[in-house]
Amino acid sequence: MLLEKIEQSSDIKKLKEEDYPVLAKEIRQFLLEKISKTGGHLASNLGVVELTMALHLAFDLPKDKIVWDVGHQAYTHKLLSGRRDGFNDLRQFGGMSGFPKRKESPYDAFDTGHSSTSISAGLGIAQARDILGEDYSVISVIGDGALTGGMAYEALNNAAQMKKNFIIILNDNEMSISPNVGGMSKYLGSVRTREGYTALKKGVEHALNAIPGVGKSIATGVSMVKNSIKQFFVPGMLFEDMGITYLGPVDGHDVNAMVQVLTEAKRMQKAVLVHVITKKGKGYGPAEQNPSRFHGVDAFDVVTGKSLKEKTYPSYTDVFSEKMCEIAGKNPKVVALTAAMADGTGLTRFSKEYPDRFFDVGIAEGHEVTSAAGMASAGLKPVVAVYSSFLQRGYDQVLHDVCIQELPVLFAIDRAGLVGSDGETHQGIFDVSFLSLVPGMSIMAPKNHWELEEMLDFGVTFDGPMAIRYPRGQAYRGLEEFLAPIEYGKAEMLYEEKDIALFALGSMVSTGEHVREKLKNKGYACTLVNARFVKPFDTTMIDQLCQKHKLIVTMEENVLRGGMGMCITKYIHDNYPGIRVIQVALPDAYVEHGNVTALREMLGIDSDSVIRQITPVLEECGIQNTRPTAIV
Repeated sequence: MLLEKIEQSSDIKKLKEEDYPVLAKEIRQFLLEKISKTGGHLASNLGVVELTMALHLAFDLPKDKIVWDVGHQAYTHKLLSGRRDGFNDLRQFGGMSGFPKRKESPYDAFDTGHSSTSISAGLGIAQARDILGEDYSVISVIGDGALTGGMAYEALNNAAQMKKNFIIILNDNEMSISPNVGGMSKYLGSVRTREGYTALKKGVEHALNAIPGVGKSIATGVSMVKNSIKQFFVPGMLFEDMGITYLGPVDGHDVNAMVQVLTEAKRMQKAVLVHVITKKGKGYGPAEQNPSRFHGVDAFDVVTGKSLKEKTYPSYTDVFSEKMCEIAGKNPKVVALTAAMADGTGLTRFSKEYPDRFFDVGIAEGHEVTSAAGMASAGLKPVVAVYSSFLQRGYDQVLHDVCIQELPVLFAIDRAGLVGSDGETHQGIFDVSFLSLVPGMSIMAPKNHWELEEMLDFGVTFDGPMAIRYPRGQAYRGLEEFLAPIEYGKAEMLYEEKDIALFALGSMVSTGEHVREKLKNKGYACTLVNARFVKPFDTTMIDQLCQKHKLIVTMEENVLRGGMGMCITKYIHDNYPGIRVIQVALPDAYVEHGNVTALREMLGIDSDSVIRQITPVLEECGIQNTRPTAIV
C-alpha cells in the first residue's frame, strides 16, 4: 500500500503523479475503517483528502505553516505527517486528538476547535514571520461555512494590507460563494496568475504612463475597462475589491490542478485567496447523500452507514426539541435562533413547524445574541439555542446587549459540562462562572428530563435574561417522583436527614443520589438538595441546611473558580463559620478529550471520588456513624 510508505510529509513527494488517485482512495478507506470504530468527524475529512495531499506536495512542512479553521478536517493532514498509528485511539482518553494540537506534532502550527479563526491566526503568524525576518509560507484553510463568521471578515480586511505572501484557501463544499464554476472562471483565474501575464500587464501600464500628456489617462481607462470585465466574469471580485488576489475556482479533487495553483499563489507578495471546490463526504455514498448526519459520528457500520450505538432514552437535546415546538404552538411570540447548529441544538423540527419564527444566523454567535436582544426589545420572546463552549463567542453581547437592558432572552445552553471526545475547545465547563459574573443574569440547571421541560415553560414567561444549562447525552430518568413546581431562585429538597447535606446542580444531582445511597450504606445520614438555580442561589435553603448539618458538599460540573460552590462557600463562611464545606467541581484547567465517564473519574466528580473526599473529614466534623460496625 502507498499509505504505508508515508512516514512524514516529504514522503508524498516521492510518489508519481499517477499514484495520487490511488493514495487518495487508500486514505478514504483508512479513514472509513478507523472512524467507523472510534467515531469522529467523517464527512468533512473525506472531502479534503486531495486538498490536503496538494498542500503537502506544494509546501515544505513543517517549516511552512498550515492553520486549519475549526480543525476537525485535519485527519488526512495527521495521516500524511506520520501519525497513522494514532488513529487506533483517535479522540480516546490519552490518545490522539481529533483537532490540530501544537503539543502533539510540529506539523500542527496552531490549535483550533472553533470556527472562523484561521485567517486571523494565520495573519498573525505571517506578520511575526516578517518582523523576525524569516522565510516560510503561511496557509490558512477556511470553509465557506466559516465565512459566515464576522471574525473571518475582520481578518480579511486586515489581510488586504499584507505586503508579503499570505495564502488563504477557501474550501467551498456547497458552492455558496459563487455559482460561476466553469471553464471561463478557471481560465481567467489561470491567466491572471501567470508570470507572463503579470509581467506583460506591468510592462503595458509602464509604457502607457510614459506617453507624454495622454499616457496616464489611457492607462487609467484601460485599467477601468479591465476591472469592469473582471467584475462581470470573475466570481472572486468581492475579495479582489478588498485588495486580496483571487484564484479559482479550482477542482478540489484534482491534486495536480491544486498543486499548480498553490505554486502560483506562493509567488505573490500579498494576500491571495485560492477558491477550492470540494464535495463533503466524497467517496462514501451515505456521507455524500447526508453530509450533515456524517459530520460527527459515533461508531457505525461501514456497509449500511447505521450507527452501532445502542438506542437509548431521548437526550436532553431531544427533550428541548419537542418542548420548544409545544411552547411555540401556545405562544406566537416565541422565536428560536441558532448559529449554524439546527441539528445539534435540536431546532430542526422547530424550523419545519415554525419556519417564520426560526433564524439560523450562520456561524455568528455574537450576532445571534444581539439579534435576539433586538427581537426581545421589540416584543418577542427569543430562545437562543447554543452549545456552552460556543456561547463564549457571544459573551460581550450577553453582557452589553442583553443584560444591561434586562431583556427577556432565554439561553438554552446545550453541551454544558463535560462533552468528551472533542476535548478542550468543546468542554462546556465555564458557563456557570462567566454567566454568574453578569449582573441581571439568572441561571438554572435541570436534574432530569421533566425538569428541563418545566424550566423551559418557566423561562419563556420570565421577564429578564435567563439561561438553562443542560448536558450532552441521555436525559436522566430518575427522581421522577419529585415534581415540585419551579419557583424563582428556589432549590428543591429531595431527601432531608441530618449531618451531611449534598447541594447538587443539574447533572450532578444524579451523582448526588448515588453518593447519598453509598453514604447510607455506610451508616451515615445524608440530605440531598437539588439546587435548580445557580443565580440566584437559594440562601433560605442554605440557612435551613446549616441548622441541622455539620458538613455541606456543593456539587457542580463546572470549574471551581467562579462557580456555584465558591459563592455558597463564601455565604456559609460569612454567616455560619462553624460549618464545614467541601466543593466538588472541576479543576482550574482545560480538560482533554476522552470518554465522559473516564474524565469524571479522573477529575474527581464521580460518586466514588466524592465519597473519598467526604470520608476523611467526617470525624473532624463530629459526624457519627449510626451503624458503628459498618466499614468506612
